[in-house]
Amino acid sequence: MVSGSADLPSDPAYQPDALKLYQARKANSEKDDPAKYCLPNGVVRVTTLPYKIVQTPKLVVLLSEGNTHSYRRFFLDGRPHNLDLGDSWTGDSIARWEGDTLVVDTIGLNDRTWLDSIGKPHSDALHVIERYRRPARDRLEVQYTLEDPKAFTKPFTFSRIFTLASNREIQEYFCTDTNIAAQSSTRQ
Repeated sequence: MVSGSADLPSDPAYQPDALKLYQARKANSEKDDPAKYCLPNGVVRVTTLPYKIVQTPKLVVLLSEGNTHSYRRFFLDGRPHNLDLGDSWTGDSIARWEGDTLVVDTIGLNDRTWLDSIGKPHSDALHVIERYRRPARDRLEVQYTLEDPKAFTKPFTFSRIFTLASNREIQEYFCTDTNIAAQSSTRQ
């Protein structure tokens, strides 16, 4: 079990249209946040609730307690990307080990998720490389590199540190109450 920080440390270098969308979301007080409608967080956005990582020789599964109890699969069996994935919230993730670092390459994402709770946008051209490393027993470091020529003028890289929550298991999380509240507020 790991938990960590949620918002990105800075802003990507945005293309003009993506910057305009980001500014509109901030001005709108995140009213249209997909998480308020119980939609998946996607690949980059995390919650402060715990995650559990399950590892097998050919597959790593990342389970999330928060949001929609979503999961991600990192295939370690040498397969290429599935280019016929269609409209996906978490994309297609293939992975490989480089020494003690798990490198995850993800493509095939839709553009409906936010990069964080503030509303940072991306397009359907988003390509994410994550580098998972465990520098200490109780710490997990993930370095993210985001490439998105439709939304960014250059790649965006940042890191997150997660801490081990060894005394806790993933709990039930219900998003339906949040969903109802969000729908009620949009009708007013």
